[in-house]
Amino acid sequence: MTVAPRTSLGEALGLYLHWPYCSRICPYCDFNVYRARGDDDALLAAILSDMTDWREKSGARSLASLHFGGGTPSLMRPDWIGRVIETADRLWGLAEDAEIGLEANPGDQARFAGIAAAGVQRLSLGVQSFDDAVLATLGRDHDGDQSLAAIDTALAAFPRVSVDMIYAQSGQDVAAWSAELKRALASGAGHVSAYQLTIEPGTAFGKRTERGETLAVDGDSAADLYEATQDLCDAAGFPAYEVSNHARTPADRSVHNRIYWEGGDWIGVGPGAHGRLGRATAGGRVATTACRRPGAYIDAVSATGSGLSAEDTETLSPLDDMIERAFLGLRVIDGLDLRHLESATGLQPDKAAVERMIDDGFLVRAGTRIALTSAGRLLADRVTREILP
Repeated sequence: MTVAPRTSLGEALGLYLHWPYCSRICPYCDFNVYRARGDDDALLAAILSDMTDWREKSGARSLASLHFGGGTPSLMRPDWIGRVIETADRLWGLAEDAEIGLEANPGDQARFAGIAAAGVQRLSLGVQSFDDAVLATLGRDHDGDQSLAAIDTALAAFPRVSVDMIYAQSGQDVAAWSAELKRALASGAGHVSAYQLTIEPGTAFGKRTERGETLAVDGDSAADLYEATQDLCDAAGFPAYEVSNHARTPADRSVHNRIYWEGGDWIGVGPGAHGRLGRATAGGRVATTACRRPGAYIDAVSATGSGLSAEDTETLSPLDDMIERAFLGLRVIDGLDLRHLESATGLQPDKAAVERMIDDGFLVRAGTRIALTSAGRLLADRVTREILP
């Protein structure tokens, strides 16, 4: 296995905007989401004010990425999206090659042209499945035909399109999943995210699992489905650049997510948004979380100028910072840069454990990087825990 060189985003700054509203709450989702009741002018105003406050905290750094997530940010009015982009450019400045991305549902395709006109260049489309029965189980409000139509609409409007899929539902076998994945790979989109279904505590699926229902496949079946995913994507010219993400070309890769994985900084605005800021703050990397409920977030911005939740803002210890960077960095196929890790935290993984994982065939070394092998990616979290001090 070789580890490809690339331009690191470990020194970059991104801006993440969390729009918390959804037309329907999916039973597997544990994000900070709420049922949409129409436009929320007060929330938009609070987000714009919060961005101004964040500019003072971050200092003068241009943005490599501006990403609208949620929730369902495709429910935002296109002119609101445009206002956010204009404000971000005025406050920080968008780098010449900055990525402006947004997550969307297939049912919102009538908005796509307006969203593109507002300045969004990359659309992540929450298809999840082309099988109507699976979509019903997942609680989605679109069907397979709508998904295909939405992909075509997105390809006509945006330079870069990602298709997001979920697999490993109970009863799903390799043949059924392969048929769905092949449709995504042949859709014309340049990026496919394929995530295994996980059952999170507190979700509707989590409560059903507690009552004895089986909603996801077992570990062995999940491994078979994962290996089939890698084989099909490789054969279609969509190599993995992260454990669950596949791109046809380097230009199709997500800048927003790479900032997370490669240890860059990002600002989080909007209810419940998370952020990390290390370079411009004294005493260590700061982990931030905005007030979760929209009303509380609006009130906090009105009172203090900031949407941050004081109890959820902390300075990470060097060890906690290193652990977080290791778990995220090893998800990327070309690996974790140990030199950057030590520069950022002053710490290194356990050298003896790293050598043992290399000898066992779970890690490979290339220069200052270590990366998971194909076998290691099946046990990514376990391997990462093994090498931590």
